[in-house]
Amino acid sequence: MDRLWTMDTRALNHIMTHSFVYQKPSQARRNLARILGKGVLFTEGDQHRQQRRVMNPAFGPAQIRALTEIFVEKSIELRDVWNDEVSESQDVARINVIKEISKMTLDVIGLAGFNYRFDALKAEVPENALVTAFNQLFDPQPRITFMMILRNFFPIFSIIPDKQTKRFDHAQDVMRRIGMELIAEKKGEILHKAAEGKEKPHGRDLLTLLLKANMATDLPENQRLSDEDVLAQVPTFLVAGHETTSTATTWCLYALTQAPEVQRKLREELYTLDTDTPTMDQLNNLPYLDNVVRETLRLHAPVPATTREATIDDVIPVGEPFVDRYGQIQDSIKISKGTPIFIPILAINRSKKLWGEDAFEFKPERWDNLPEAVSSIPGVWGHLLTFLGGPRACIGYRFSLIEMKALLYTLVRAFEFELAVPPEDIQKKSTIVQRPILRNAPNQGSQMPLLLKRVKRA
Repeated sequence: MDRLWTMDTRALNHIMTHSFVYQKPSQARRNLARILGKGVLFTEGDQHRQQRRVMNPAFGPAQIRALTEIFVEKSIELRDVWNDEVSESQDVARINVIKEISKMTLDVIGLAGFNYRFDALKAEVPENALVTAFNQLFDPQPRITFMMILRNFFPIFSIIPDKQTKRFDHAQDVMRRIGMELIAEKKGEILHKAAEGKEKPHGRDLLTLLLKANMATDLPENQRLSDEDVLAQVPTFLVAGHETTSTATTWCLYALTQAPEVQRKLREELYTLDTDTPTMDQLNNLPYLDNVVRETLRLHAPVPATTREATIDDVIPVGEPFVDRYGQIQDSIKISKGTPIFIPILAINRSKKLWGEDAFEFKPERWDNLPEAVSSIPGVWGHLLTFLGGPRACIGYRFSLIEMKALLYTLVRAFEFELAVPPEDIQKKSTIVQRPILRNAPNQGSQMPLLLKRVKRA
């Protein structure tokens, strides 16, 4: 079967803007939907457009501004946890930062997503049922079994239970039960406030905002989401709002250890604000912080690539003519129905043709004077493919950006960071998200050991 892999930005723009034609591969959607349900990440066509229309208001600038307080609050909690570890280690602590940041982002998506307290950062709090269910659903299996292969190609085999399936089904039942309880509770709050004549419900979390938009009297009945559609967004929020931000922030701290002057310059800018609790507008008005975040998401995009599949025969325009296998000059690509298409997010973000010869270097200053060529990159934000583009661009990119800025603002003001191992010992393990691992200990899971010491201000 033919496959398409292209770096042509005009072709990529065509693919991403025609999302009804170019969809996620059916097998991948089937597998992911079994875990996550039919949330906005994995639905296609009219169903995706319907979900997106109802969900968009919950991710607007005003809503993210209201959630910034949660981002900052949890960043400070993580800072205090690390402060205690530094004190216990006589002023220098070795910390696997990705593990701790992942706990923080889980706490954030719990509160900001559906006003649910995971309290993952609190060592004394036992793991609650939703965390346990989430971990069981996404715990990578130690080996691929014959039955898993059969189920992948022949879904009928899913009816045959085994130990893994029973554990998986139990976790789904728990997540479904808690999700439906949250939905019922928030619906009740919205109706109660409406009965009292109060326009806005108390909740500022995404699930409350989603339900409020879905229950709006001016929304036609045929455009409303069912409770099943709303329920499917709960694990979607958990996955999309948890792993990507924690991974991106971890790679940012790594980059700062390899560029001490950038770390120093960033810290100087952060201290121009005399507050521990910045607002969204204050965070967005720090230009060097913005440059550092952009450069991190360019060089260390959490999701390195994605795929699409043509649902019809199509002709894709290209920005530059090319010579085909028969020696003929072509200004378009003919695609057959069913052709897999590879979208190389990281390769575009690091293309020397677009970004210049220093494309593989971490240089936040580049954002003060970008090459003209990058304007052709069809991303929804910042001349990057990190959040994709078109109708299926990441709906939560504003959420992720402000959460990441709040984390960096709080942590870089408090600590100096150094890498605890030689740089060559840090490797990337590419699954869906690019996580760091140790070269000599790949089975220990995600690892980014850094040395932390408190910042001493003059």
